[in-house]
Amino acid sequence: MTQSHPPRITKAVIPAAGLGTRFLPATKATPKEMLPVVDKPAIQYVVEEAVSAGLHDVLMITGRNKRPLEDHFDRNYELEEALSKKGDSARLAKVQESSDLATMHYVRQGDPRGLGHAILCSAPHVGREPFAVLLGDDLIDPRDPLLARMVEVQEQQGGSVIALMEVDPEQIHLYGCAAVEDTSEGDVVRITGLVEKPEPADAPSNFAVIGRYVLDPHIFEILRKTEPGRGGEIQLTDAIQQLAVDEKIGGPVHGVVFQGRRYDTGDRSDYLRAIVRLACEREDLGPDFRTWLKGYVTEEM
Repeated sequence: MTQSHPPRITKAVIPAAGLGTRFLPATKATPKEMLPVVDKPAIQYVVEEAVSAGLHDVLMITGRNKRPLEDHFDRNYELEEALSKKGDSARLAKVQESSDLATMHYVRQGDPRGLGHAILCSAPHVGREPFAVLLGDDLIDPRDPLLARMVEVQEQQGGSVIALMEVDPEQIHLYGCAAVEDTSEGDVVRITGLVEKPEPADAPSNFAVIGRYVLDPHIFEILRKTEPGRGGEIQLTDAIQQLAVDEKIGGPVHGVVFQGRRYDTGDRSDYLRAIVRLACEREDLGPDFRTWLKGYVTEEM
């Protein structure tokens, strides 16, 4: 008998329907995902990460006032023609890069009922295949291929795979938290339970869930039955918890423990730090910027 293999992951889902209230007034008319991190919008880094992991079919879950996201990944013929006439091939290539990255699809989350509900909106597009979810607030350095590793683990183990990062126990209340068991692979753990934003005294570990998931399609059946949880929203964590405690539903749940470079753009202070760190590491900007930054810190601070 020929052994069947799980379908290869080809699709990525990026929830982008949030209001971005922490960045008001900048996000009053501009989606938070379009805020620049140096000279690219944050959302482009996320799409580039999906493509680097081999996922060229990208579905973005959007909402009202998110049309600039679609425009960014579409062609802008007038701008391209103007740059071409000027002979500005470098900027022309940057403009065309975003429209050539992936096959982009969009669906609106009409009613903002939480991350779990946003993921459920992707069900008709995803179908019965495992798929990746990338949250736009977490930027993963391309030198640390977290998503590619998660896809590899899912193809080996089946089920679902969640990205985890060890945090200070006092910070665990800001995250979903995983109860884990060790496996034979140093960077992989078995997840036996999940708790959404527990108090430090109640947390089963200091392994925090960060914004990368590879999910078995059975998650949709669970989400359809999941009642609103913390904050009155349908929580993805609650649905994954059901997968973790009963692997007969959709296979086991594993975690990949990430120890690389992560930039959190969902908080104003961390957003500024992300810009500084990425600018310092740029070959075209880094040398001059680092010199200025050292002088500023020395003289002004």
